[in-house]
Amino acid sequence: MARARFVRVSARKARLVLDQIRGKPVAEALATLEYTPRAAARLVEKVLRSAVANAEHNYQVRDLDDLRVVQAYADGGPVLKRVQPRAMGRAFSIKHRTSHLTIGVSDETNGAVTAPAAPPARPSAPPPREERPAPARRTTARPASARREKKPAARTTRKPKEKK
Repeated sequence: MARARFVRVSARKARLVLDQIRGKPVAEALATLEYTPRAAARLVEKVLRSAVANAEHNYQVRDLDDLRVVQAYADGGPVLKRVQPRAMGRAFSIKHRTSHLTIGVSDETNGAVTAPAAPPARPSAPPPREERPAPARRTTARPASARREKKPAARTTRKPKEKK
């Protein structure tokens, strides 16, 4: 797994590139990134190459052809806030967004980095509810201020409009 933090690209733009390579073999993912005409593709390519190098060095993966991209996501990082002066004394704010890119690779035989566990499947219908007895009512006395009686709302009568 490799992570690049505080990268000067918005997470939304990086996710567009990461969605293209998720689940692909590393060689195919690198070829896809090479011909993707987005600035985020160059940054994602560096992180992917780092993930491959980490798998080779840290987990002794010898056959790099078996590696697949199992994790690829971009989290939002801190936002650099700037002010742009505008006409008549106004100021517009500019947000330079950053992101944290994470890519994990795995070969199924060696298990260098495992994919996250899938959430358990939800049943199609909820289980039947058990019948419970109604809870007993409280019988403690309340103070007079708490048991105010509601007054009936005052009614207002309107006169019908006269026609001219």
